[in-house]
Amino acid sequence: MRRRTRPGHALLPAFAVTALLLSAGCSSPQHRTSAGDRAQETARVSDDTTAAARTDGQALAVAAAPAATTTAAAGSAGSGRPAHRTTLTVSRYDSKTRRAVISKAGEGTSPASPSPAVSPSPTPSASASSHQAAVGDVIASAPAPGAPDGLLAKVTKVIGETGAGTEVQTEPATLDALLGDDTAKGTVPVDPAAFDVDKLLPDVKVSWSKSGDVHVGPEGATVPLGSLRLDVSAEVPTAEGAPAAASASVSGFVQVAPQVDFAYGGAGTGAAPGSAYLGVSGDWDSGWAVKGRVAAATDTPLRIPFAKLHADPVLQVGPVPVVVNLDLTCYLQVSGDGKITVDVEQSLKGDFKAGGTFGTAQGWTPVSSSDMTSTPVRTSVTTSGNVRTALGAEASVGLYGSVGVTADLAPYLRGEATGTVTATSATPGADAQGTWNLYGGVDLSGALRLQLSIFGTPVLERTVPLGALHREWKLAGGSL
Repeated sequence: MRRRTRPGHALLPAFAVTALLLSAGCSSPQHRTSAGDRAQETARVSDDTTAAARTDGQALAVAAAPAATTTAAAGSAGSGRPAHRTTLTVSRYDSKTRRAVISKAGEGTSPASPSPAVSPSPTPSASASSHQAAVGDVIASAPAPGAPDGLLAKVTKVIGETGAGTEVQTEPATLDALLGDDTAKGTVPVDPAAFDVDKLLPDVKVSWSKSGDVHVGPEGATVPLGSLRLDVSAEVPTAEGAPAAASASVSGFVQVAPQVDFAYGGAGTGAAPGSAYLGVSGDWDSGWAVKGRVAAATDTPLRIPFAKLHADPVLQVGPVPVVVNLDLTCYLQVSGDGKITVDVEQSLKGDFKAGGTFGTAQGWTPVSSSDMTSTPVRTSVTTSGNVRTALGAEASVGLYGSVGVTADLAPYLRGEATGTVTATSATPGADAQGTWNLYGGVDLSGALRLQLSIFGTPVLERTVPLGALHREWKLAGGSL
């Protein structure tokens, strides 16, 4: 799966900060927050420079960040300065040196460049007023030049002024420094138009639709609002040494309406938050057909990726912009002994959820579920053998460039026959001396990664498997 590598986010010592918070990213009309509402969302910070920044325990709304973004700032607990907007922006960032340039909107950047969130420290230096940032500030920025996955960082040194703004040295920060005692929970749909799609096979078609009668895709294609659909057809490569007559083709579509699930449970008993959750979920609809004699290794199934998708939706968590990085790789997967000849088609619908949840008692634990049902549209099996085909998606979801959860959702179709069989679902008794069965199923697997510590939780000692979820059901068959 395509990922842009970023340095891991280690757990930082507690520190006191004020928060300038930028919000930018995907727009979703039903989740917009008014400027008046944003002005009422405040953050309070401890005066004790040895303690983590803690707010006053509000329940923050979670929504898609509006397209017309603003930047909010919060003063120290004793300053009486509530959260307010600012025009600061991250005009440049170098991921190797972790140096950033902070400027006012329009200085050193194009008008379309996203603004950052900088949090002035409670005890700025005497010269801090002449700079756009100070040591101790925390930056929470939407995707910016040099930081395509967003930026969450603490200022450790003010290097000086440049023509583009104040250059600073940074180190990774964690979300608890900004969210403190506040709580937040929400599920935000990802705008299908926000995905960058990289087609890996020639015959891949992309369709989506959204409100306002906006539509992309083949003429006449019907896609529900908020869903993204990919249609594909491909010849299946045969295994080495397969019979010359062995050839097969697979065609079908994947339609998905992905959502990002986010939760933060306020201050815990120690430095870590009381709870946290990050995951991906959504509705799934797919249909595919396989025809011919599939000759591919059964011990190592042939996986054929046909599209890679990437989006960086920005969640507005109260005044804080939380950048989520979502990757999907859609693929075909086949295995078969080259003996069975099939002409089958299946349609499948349902939903899925994969993620990780944190609690102070149990630490990080996996969450995975899928409820899907399928229907055979066409079934024809000839001669003995076995075949298995899947049309699935491998997903990763993370924050500010750090992958936290990976998941592999693989709905599949499996056929097997013994003896001499020529049977169909319409005429199961025709010229058959044996048994044949077709099964539908779904596999869901994945893992939780070390980078989930970006919430401010303890670092995972190892990758934690989601645990294999496996369901299978019979579609058609007969015994003769």
